[in-house]
Amino acid sequence: MSTHRLTRRKPWWIAVVAATAAGIAVPTAALATQSSATQSSAAQSSAAQGSATPPHARPNAAVGAYDDTYYKDALGKTGPELKKALHTIVSEQTKLSYDDVWDALKATDEDPENPANVVLLYTGRSQSKDGNGSGDDQWNREHVWAKSHGDFGTSVGPGTDIHHLRPEDVSVNSTRGNMDFDAGGDEVAEAPGNKADNDSFEPRDAVKGDVARMIFYMAVRYDGEDGFADLEPNDNVDNGSAPHIGRLSVLKEWSKQDPPDDFEKKRNQTIFDQFQHNRNPFIDHPEWVAEVWK
Repeated sequence: MSTHRLTRRKPWWIAVVAATAAGIAVPTAALATQSSATQSSAAQSSAAQGSATPPHARPNAAVGAYDDTYYKDALGKTGPELKKALHTIVSEQTKLSYDDVWDALKATDEDPENPANVVLLYTGRSQSKDGNGSGDDQWNREHVWAKSHGDFGTSVGPGTDIHHLRPEDVSVNSTRGNMDFDAGGDEVAEAPGNKADNDSFEPRDAVKGDVARMIFYMAVRYDGEDGFADLEPNDNVDNGSAPHIGRLSVLKEWSKQDPPDDFEKKRNQTIFDQFQHNRNPFIDHPEWVAEVWK
């Protein structure tokens, strides 16, 4: 550091020390100005050091950083305007094939305590990544937004969007089938904590919010463009093949009851960094659920 820079900074801290020693209150504005300048300098230094790596490629970047970049066109909006802005933002993505989904899920849903395993959505069981398939006790690809609700199947697009595809036990996946989500029913024997009746499925408490936010992502991402149906949650549980899924009021409540945890946040980041390069905005900003669906 040059002598000139030392001379410029010296009076400020000497004045503060002297004032403090004399029992004189230091003006808050003066301290705030210095703090702001220090933070700005640190931010510029950090930016200079990381300038070779774009923000979206930094897996440990704070979500707040995306407000000035990824989400900048959504900030300050609400209702239909917010939904439209988020649709435009998240529609910029890399699309996967249905075969690609297998390998993607092995990364997005990796067990943080055992990298050789994935964590299954409904059962919560940690199972070998190599144990995927269609046999008993294997895991397969669960479409949280049931693929028959809008009849998109496994087509590239909604049928392969890993923001709503999760690993799940084959038979438990079959039990859920294409049912809507709602509270109530009898406990699923193979997946304690989950419930099902003749027209709805209730996931275990630890992933209720995850399920809700996946549904909300799909409704924002797929709005009738790309040759696919306009997906939208409603308050029914008998939607069949219509491009709707319920129950909206319950999903909104689940999102509040079960906020995003570290696993869900890491999953969102992995999808962004390694695969689709788009984000689920309701994981980054859960408060936007109430802003879009008032």
